[in-house]
Amino acid sequence: MIPARRADRRLGGNTVATIPAQRYDIKDIALAAEGRRLIEWAAQEMPVLGQIRERFARERPLAGQRLSACLHVTTETANLALTLQAGGAQLVLCASNPLSTTDAVAAALVQEHGMSVFAIKGEDSETYYRHIAAALEHRPTMTMDDGADLVAGLHKERTDLAAGVIGGTEETTTGVIRLQAMAAHGVLRFPIIAVNEAQTKHFFDNRYGTGQSTIDGIIRATNILLAGKVFVVCGYGWCGRGLAMRARGMGAQVVVTEVDPVKALEAVMDGYRVMPLSEAAKIGDIFVTVTGDINVIDRAHLEGMRSGAIMANSGHFNDEINLAALDGLAKSVRTIRRSLEEYALHDGRKLFVLAEGRLVNLAAADGHPAAVMDMSFANQALSAEYLVAHAGELERRVYPVPIELDREIARLKLAAMGIAIDSLTAEQEQYLSGWESGTR
Repeated sequence: MIPARRADRRLGGNTVATIPAQRYDIKDIALAAEGRRLIEWAAQEMPVLGQIRERFARERPLAGQRLSACLHVTTETANLALTLQAGGAQLVLCASNPLSTTDAVAAALVQEHGMSVFAIKGEDSETYYRHIAAALEHRPTMTMDDGADLVAGLHKERTDLAAGVIGGTEETTTGVIRLQAMAAHGVLRFPIIAVNEAQTKHFFDNRYGTGQSTIDGIIRATNILLAGKVFVVCGYGWCGRGLAMRARGMGAQVVVTEVDPVKALEAVMDGYRVMPLSEAAKIGDIFVTVTGDINVIDRAHLEGMRSGAIMANSGHFNDEINLAALDGLAKSVRTIRRSLEEYALHDGRKLFVLAEGRLVNLAAADGHPAAVMDMSFANQALSAEYLVAHAGELERRVYPVPIELDREIARLKLAAMGIAIDSLTAEQEQYLSGWESGTR
């Protein structure tokens, strides 16, 4: 029997009725003590966010704001949520992926910090969208998104709320792409700051965070040895770069597939084999998608894979592997290990999928290390403060994180690491701002 677990990415699948007032929906409030310890452990690796939280508690820059956040409910996210709360925001938090919630963290935020949280690890599609609807019932003045499901839901189903929103932030490449498309089509109703585009986000979170946490998820789900395996990375953006680097470091033979000639050339110059996925499908042992697009691994690729091939996705949505096509090729599906499903095909081959094709680093592991999320979530917090300070001044489009915020976060991170750098002298600044001086 092929399990039916995919669903449309629509708010509740249909028009959502107003839900009754409810403070939270989590797995088990009794997990709160465990969650508190996990949050405290992550906080030790998040000194930049800690400094921002201290300032926010003094200055209360978010006072009076109702903030609805759709994020992965992890230990790191909890520290962001506490920072926003310290800044005065009235916060409601829901999950941005059905498998990315740490239930103990959700319990701690509710029990010990009085926060409204709607997130349960393993929630089905109906529950996932019901939780987004609950977050929108908060009638937000600000949004904070990871994949743009919250903002898309507001624009599709709760347009009555749009006029009251001063702006929002978006954490992911996938979400930024969606929001830029909304802006290009003239339907985006309030400004968004693309946190994903900050240098202190994608240089570190996407590269070092995704690289390490994706490998962690694959190993936890399979317990396989990567050394000697042919490891196919589908997409060579910042996430793909980090993943390829870490896989090579584990001894894998890395193959990169791309559609962008510049990125493909970069992968070649970085020392990787580059080829079409149709060719890589015939030789690969492990395939990981990190593109943000749909059906990257499609039916034709599945038909060409060797028996025993393992597929995982580290892009935001579970669309990058064509699971419907794989279901059509399979005569049976069974769970071998937690987060590992075996598809027995009619031709005798067996293909394996990790974490239902969802974010493997969060579904099968703990997500990015706190040290990199420290910078990503510092961008979220400071961008929220910026939106409040500039409410009414920004157009209805997607903005980059202001460079001064990016540099301040880098400065704080270096200081927390005990690292000092040089600064320009007055003479050097004058030289760089002029044009008269030339060859001497």
